[in-house]
Amino acid sequence: MAPAFEPAAPRLLIIPGLGDSPPEHWQSWLQARHPGALRVLQRDWAEADLERWATRIGSVLARSGPGPWLAVAHSFGVLALVRHLALQTASPVAAALLVAPADPDKFGLGEHLPQAALPVPSTLVLSSTDPWLALSKGQRWAQRWGSACIHLGTAGHVNVASGHRTLPLAEHWVQARSQRLVLAA
Repeated sequence: MAPAFEPAAPRLLIIPGLGDSPPEHWQSWLQARHPGALRVLQRDWAEADLERWATRIGSVLARSGPGPWLAVAHSFGVLALVRHLALQTASPVAAALLVAPADPDKFGLGEHLPQAALPVPSTLVLSSTDPWLALSKGQRWAQRWGSACIHLGTAGHVNVASGHRTLPLAEHWVQARSQRLVLAA
C-alpha cells in the first residue's frame, strides 16, 4: 500500500514595516514561536520604496522553497505585501494578516495598490488611535481588498510603543489558517 500524501505544512513569512521590527515587537515574538519562519529583510529599512520592497518579498519566497505561505505584515510591510500580491499571479502566499497598515497616501502610493479584492484571503487589523492610518481609511481599504476587518479599539500603531510586545490574535490567526490549509489539502 502506498503511503498517504501528507500536505505541506504552511510556512510563516514575517514582513516588517519601516525600521524593521525590533526583538521586543510582536512580529519578532511570533517569529520566535514558529521554527522555520522567515523574515523579509530590506536593504534599507528607512527608505519607503514600494516596488523594491514588493520585489524583495517575491525574491525571498522564490529562494525559500514551496509554500503554502502565511504572510504576516505590519505597517509599510502591508503595502509591500499587497503590491506583491497584485503583481504576482502565482505567489505562494495562501493568506495574509495585514496589521496596522501605513496610510498609502502619506507616501503617494494609493494608486499603486490593488483597487479590488486581493487574490488570497486576508484579514486587516486596525486601531482607532493609529497615527499612521485613520480607522475610516483602513476600513475602506479592507472593503476594497475584500479583507475581513478586525478593530482592536484604541491600540495605537500595534507596535512596541503602543505596548504590543505580543499579539495573541496573530498567533491565533496563524494556527487557524494553518489548520484550514491542511484540512483543505
